[in-house]
Amino acid sequence: MSKRVLLLVGVILPVLALTLCTQPPQKPKEIEISTGVLVDLSGPLTTYGKDIKLCVNIAADKINKYFEEKGKPYRMKLYVEDTRVDPKMALEKLQDLYGKGIKLIIGPMGSGEVKNIKDFATANKIIVISPSSTAPPKYIGVTKPEEKKYIFRFVATDAFQTKAIAKIAKDLGIKAVVITYIGNAWGKGLNEYGKLEFEKMNITVIDSIEYPDPPPADFSAYIATLESKVNELLKTYNLDEVAVVAFSYEEVATMLSQIKEDSILLNVTWIGCDGTAKSSKVIEDVPEKAERVGLYSTVAEMKGEAYEELNKTYYERVKQEPKAYGLNAYDAAWVIALSFAEVYDKLGKYDPDEMAKMIPIVSEKYSKGEYGVKPVSGDIILDKYNDRIVPEYKIYKVENGTWVEAGTWYYETNTISWR
Repeated sequence: MSKRVLLLVGVILPVLALTLCTQPPQKPKEIEISTGVLVDLSGPLTTYGKDIKLCVNIAADKINKYFEEKGKPYRMKLYVEDTRVDPKMALEKLQDLYGKGIKLIIGPMGSGEVKNIKDFATANKIIVISPSSTAPPKYIGVTKPEEKKYIFRFVATDAFQTKAIAKIAKDLGIKAVVITYIGNAWGKGLNEYGKLEFEKMNITVIDSIEYPDPPPADFSAYIATLESKVNELLKTYNLDEVAVVAFSYEEVATMLSQIKEDSILLNVTWIGCDGTAKSSKVIEDVPEKAERVGLYSTVAEMKGEAYEELNKTYYERVKQEPKAYGLNAYDAAWVIALSFAEVYDKLGKYDPDEMAKMIPIVSEKYSKGEYGVKPVSGDIILDKYNDRIVPEYKIYKVENGTWVEAGTWYYETNTISWR
C-alpha cells in the first residue's frame, strides 16, 4: 500500500469515527397500542357514550405524554366506533376492528352487546374492558370464570345495584312497586335481581312490564298498563307508598314525555338506575316531570385521587363534569396501556394470554400508584369473573331542573347516608 493511501486512510478513519460518535441516537421505533372504542354516540345511551369518548381521548393524550417522558416507544391510538347499544352492530364493529388488526377494546357499553361479542372476542383472544356493562355474568352467557378470561368490566354488576335500589325504596317508605324494564340482558338481569331484593325488603312487586329493545317510539300501550297497575296498588296503599321502578336507558325521558299531565303516574315516586342517572336527555326533555316524580337513580360512582386533574381538563372542554362510566373508561385506557407495556417489555412482543393475566395485576398496581399515576374512579378490585367490586353507589334525583346528589348507599352496611 502506498504512503499516499495510508495517509488518506489515516485521515478518513478518525473523521468517520468522529462522525459516528457525534450522530444523534436513533429514536426507537414507535409501537402503537391500537385500541378500539365501542360506544353509543347516537342511540339511547348517547349522553354516556359521548362522555366516554371524551374521557378516553383525554386519557390517550396523557398516556402518550407519560410514555414519552419515560423514554418508552409506546403510543396509544384510538379507533372510535358508534354501536348505538345495538348488539348486532357491536359485533359488526368489533369484527371490522379485528380485521384491521385491533385486538384491544374499551367498551362496548351495554350488557346485550357484551353478550353478543363474547364468543367472537374469546375465540380471537380480543381483550375487552367494558366501563358500563352491569348484567350479572349469567345474563351475558357466562357460567364459569374461564369463559370470561378476555372480558373485563370496570363496573359492579347489578347484583350490587339492586340492593341499593331496594334500600332506596324502603327508606322512602315505599311498600309496593310496579317495574318496567327494557327487554335485553341488562334489563332482564335488573328485573330478576330487583324483584328478589324488593321481596327481602317486604315490598310488593305487582308486576314487571317488559318493552322491546330497541325501545319503541310510542310508549302509550306500556303507559296504559303502568297506570292500570298503579291504580290497582292504590286500592291497598297510599300514593306515597307506591313507586314505578324503571330499569331503562335514556328512553325513560321519552316515556315520561308521553305521560299526560293528569296521569296517576306523575303522582307517585319513580326510581331509576344507572341507565337514567344524570341523563342529559331527561334534563333537556322532561325536567318538570322528572322533578315531580323524583326519578331517584343509582350509579357506581367513586372518585379517585386523580379525579380533580381529569375534571379540570374535561371541564375546560365541555363545561361539565365527567360521568361515572367515563371515569371507568379513562382508567380502562390506562390499564390497557400499562398492561401492554408490561407484556411487551417482558416478552418483546404482544401476547393476549399474558395480557389477560396482566390486567388484574396492573389494575392493583395502578390503584396503588406504583406507576406514578392513579385511578380517577377509585381502586380497581376485580372478582373471579373479572368484574369490579365496589363498596358504594351514589344516588341522584332531579331537582330545580338538574340532577343533584341525594345520598350514598354503602354495601357493607346496606345503609344510605341521605343528604
